[in-house]
Parts: sequence; structure tokens; C-alpha cells
Amino acid sequence: MQGSLEIIIRTFTSFLLLWIFISLIGKQTIAHRSNHLYVASITMGTIGGNLAFNIKIKFLYFIIALILMGAIVYILNILAARNFKYRKWIAGEPSVLIKDGKLHENTMKKIGYSLDTLMQDLRGRDIFDMEEADCAILEVNGTLSVKKKPQFQPLSRQDLDGALRENGPIELIMDGVILTGNLAISRFNEDWLMAELKKKNLSVSDISYAVAGSKDNLYVEQSGKDSK
Repeated sequence: MQGSLEIIIRTFTSFLLLWIFISLIGKQTIAHRSNHLYVASITMGTIGGNLAFNIKIKFLYFIIALILMGAIVYILNILAARNFKYRKWIAGEPSVLIKDGKLHENTMKKIGYSLDTLMQDLRGRDIFDMEEADCAILEVNGTLSVKKKPQFQPLSRQDLDGALRENGPIELIMDGVILTGNLAISRFNEDWLMAELKKKNLSVSDISYAVAGSKDNLYVEQSGKDSK
């Protein structure tokens, strides 16, 4: 009976600690939106499961492990949120698989992403012919974001009004660093970006966030102030 009571206490404690962990870290953990959160979810689940049933290991050891793992994830989240360079290594970065209708086979080989998997994910986006895809990006959480070529896009109200733009807003600078991946797949280039910054008497290092709008205007956020 004493053993059963210990398992009951351990199970409730495990559930409570994991619940607190998810509440503190946020919903991103549930969605596995980055590499470190995916690893943390698996590790925390393993520790929690062992806490509930593995009575051979001291109760205190599991508590220490859960608290330590929670602290590690919390610190990594802060670093990823505050610094773009750290975020790249901690959370990972998207991979461009198709650009301007051309398949990037080298990128696919590098990340171990097969053509069969790509075709399966494209079919999940209602694309049964790769020729229809203008751009495809494998996101950090494993989902595939796809943009169809203009001739294969469904007719919209904006088309009828003649106001549809081929490309929408795109982030170009974050935390003082040029997002070269976004710049490469956009209609803009570095010369245009630097020229726009020169007009505003700004340098890349001065900017915390910059996005190019659908009307080719550059929106800039600098030291808590917005500039257009």
C-alpha cells in the first residue's frame, strides 16, 4: 500500500510540474515551434514519466532535473527572443526548398529532405504538380509554406480590382542584422535596402526591425521609435 501511495503522489507531482512548465514557457512548447522546445518537450516528458513510476530513483533527483530543464529552456527562450544570431542556433532557421520555381536540391540533401516528402507536403497544400510552386520554405517546426505561381493562384477580389501585388510585405532587418534569406527570396536587393537606409540617415546596426511593404516602402523601428 505504501508503494501505491508513493506512485500516486509522484504521478500528481509529475503532472503538476509539467503543467507549470507549459504555463511558464508558453504554447510554443506544445506546437514544437523550434529545435530546443522540441528537445525540451521530449526530455521533460521522459523525466515526468519516470518521476511517476520509477520509484528506484530518489524523488528529489527528479524534482531537481525538472527544475533544471525548465530553467535551461527559459534562458534559451530569452536569448532567442533578444538576439537574432543566438535565435538562429537555438531555434533553427527555415530552409528554402523552391525559389522562383527552381528546386534547391543541395539544400534538400543538406537537411535530409527527400523529393517524395516534398511532393507529399505539396499535395497537402493542394499542389499536385511541382511546376505550380513558385516558392516553398520548410519552416522550423517542420511545416511547409508554399506560394503558388501567379498563374496558378485562385482568382480573388483583388484580382478583379486590379490591385493584387505579386509580393507582400517581407522582413529585411531584425536586431541589427540583415535577413539575407528573406532578402534573397524577395524582389529587393541589398543595394536597394542600403539606399533606403541612407535616405533615412540610418545604418543597419541602428535598426531593431525593418520590413519592406507591399508598396515598396521601408518601415523601420529604431530605438523604440518608428520611422517610415
